[in-house]
Amino acid sequence: MKLPSILRRTPFRLTLLFLALFAAAASAILAWVYFASASEARTKAERDVRAEMEVLSGIYEARGLDALNREVIDRTLRDSAFLYRLEPADGGWFAGSLTIFPIETLEEDQQWITFPFTDTDAEGRVTRPQVRGVQRRLKDGGMLFVGQSLGDTEAYLERLTQALWTAMGIVLLLGLAGGVLVSRNLERAMGRLNKVVTAVQEGDLKARAVVRNSGDELDELGSGLNTMLDRLEGSMASIRHAGDAIAHDLRSPLTRMRAKLEVALMDAEAGKIDGVDAVQLALDEADNLLKTFNTVLAIARLQAAAGRTPDPRVFDAADLAADMAELYEPASEDKGLEFSAEIERGLMIEGNQPFLAQALANIIDNAIKYTPTGGAVMLRARRRSSGEIEYSVTDTGPGVPEADREPARAWVWPWSGR
Repeated sequence: MKLPSILRRTPFRLTLLFLALFAAAASAILAWVYFASASEARTKAERDVRAEMEVLSGIYEARGLDALNREVIDRTLRDSAFLYRLEPADGGWFAGSLTIFPIETLEEDQQWITFPFTDTDAEGRVTRPQVRGVQRRLKDGGMLFVGQSLGDTEAYLERLTQALWTAMGIVLLLGLAGGVLVSRNLERAMGRLNKVVTAVQEGDLKARAVVRNSGDELDELGSGLNTMLDRLEGSMASIRHAGDAIAHDLRSPLTRMRAKLEVALMDAEAGKIDGVDAVQLALDEADNLLKTFNTVLAIARLQAAAGRTPDPRVFDAADLAADMAELYEPASEDKGLEFSAEIERGLMIEGNQPFLAQALANIIDNAIKYTPTGGAVMLRARRRSSGEIEYSVTDTGPGVPEADREPARAWVWPWSGR
């Protein structure tokens, strides 16, 4: 038989474990209280009985058996807390509240004993409390017993035991009720999270967990799940965007490639070019197509990184700037431009060097392309006062027309300087 789901929850099982540990601890405490109280009551009874026996023995030593007999009768009639029995050596009579001695044959001059004693309480009910007492042989051969009932202590321990068991039962019931309540609340919370997971599995990337802002672990789990879903949705959007971008950007190169191949085929059939030239033309177009494809993929990787640097490694940003300057200086001179570079050394950063090199190449290439002959282009690489590494490319070209400019905004490089 399968248990209800609420009873299979971890909080309910932990509640049962806690209650079991509590019951075991409470039972151990109850046993300790019981035995400690019983031992204390027994010790106190022995102390009181010993004191009473010494008093009676002193009367016997000082005034004889008759005086002891009168004292035992007097104490018995006064409803003393003690039990007595006095019997002479010949056994002709006895005095006290016991009809027989609890020890039939005394092996020593004095011997302690604990035994049940049949009595009646104030309401007339028969009770059998334990009695702790000592039996002593007198000098003339007579026998004296003095004992004390442990009934009051036993009644106290019984009431204490009942109270502790009742309290334990109440705690267990409340614990079970609390376990069911906690399990029910957790089941509802986990049910909401499971609904979100199920919705995502079915393709709904907009589903999000409800965060109650209570600061508990369920809120932390919900927040973490929402963050994961946000990133998943962003990644899926980047993938879709990358697919659209690839399809858009490759449409024109593929069309141009097909057209050139058709022209090359017609020229080859007409004898204007040979087959090697046609194949070389096809390879050139294929190389251009692969270059466009790799560029689109690189952009898609940057977008999918969501602000994080893909494949980061530590390199010298100054060396990269020097390589860019060495690469583009001849092109600038061929166009009649003055190219200069101001590079601060020791600019260690962590980032993706190929992406950064491509970004610098695009900026420098545009600067050379749109700067008129006789102008100048400068590349700078330096460390700012804030500790960030900065690349800048300045030129004397016309720049972007005022009407096409976007509002000025700050741009932070996704590479960290060291």
